[in-house]
Amino acid sequence: MTPDLVTLHVWRIPRTAVPRALARMATHPARLRRMPGVRFAKLLGTGTGTGFGPGDTDLTRWAALVVWDSPAAAAGFDASPVGRSWDRLARAGVRVELRPLTSRGEWSGRRPFGEPSGGRVTGPVLALTRARLRARRAVTFWRAIPPVAAALRDAPGLLARFGVGEAPLGWQGTVSLWRDPADLVAFAYRHPEHRAAITRTPTEGWYAEELFARFAVGDVVGDRTVLGWAAPAGDPETVRGNA
Repeated sequence: MTPDLVTLHVWRIPRTAVPRALARMATHPARLRRMPGVRFAKLLGTGTGTGFGPGDTDLTRWAALVVWDSPAAAAGFDASPVGRSWDRLARAGVRVELRPLTSRGEWSGRRPFGEPSGGRVTGPVLALTRARLRARRAVTFWRAIPPVAAALRDAPGLLARFGVGEAPLGWQGTVSLWRDPADLVAFAYRHPEHRAAITRTPTEGWYAEELFARFAVGDVVGDRTVLGWAAPAGDPETVRGNA
């Protein structure tokens, strides 16, 4: 079943709070999955998105991706023990509300976003990629990433991008936000570096498991600079995207 709502929560913490964040990463995943109304959830570390090695890690930014039974259930996240704990730790945070448009592949043996039927969208979209690397193919994958990351940085219509991962190495992905679907499609299918990486994927056998999903962006509530999204001067804190 395709969920009506997925939320992405991202927190920026002071460097002095990193040990406490690491402790939460050890204890909070199970607590998050047990919350009422949660279908699927992952606590994630983040990176700059320029690579996937240890040097890319950003220990001052952490994230949670949550698939909900209903918007009413999602409304309780901020008041939950997990949500309150991260808010106390953070110096800034943001919540992005998402509606699945397409999803291909699996995450931890599941299809967390169901089988969305797509549909016409105007306004911002978010792309999520996630993969579990085969250890013997990791080096060739890491060597292939820098040209794609450099091309993404300058892609027209890109609003924000960063890496995500369940572990420092081998369990990784990317989040990218785009001004509209046309900008995402232009990069994904027409940019030569990205097309070359897509072409190599089946022959190189990089992934033991992979997922690609696309979402319509609804409300973005909080400090968008936590995402790396530089808001224009005078832009309101809460921004509505696709209804």
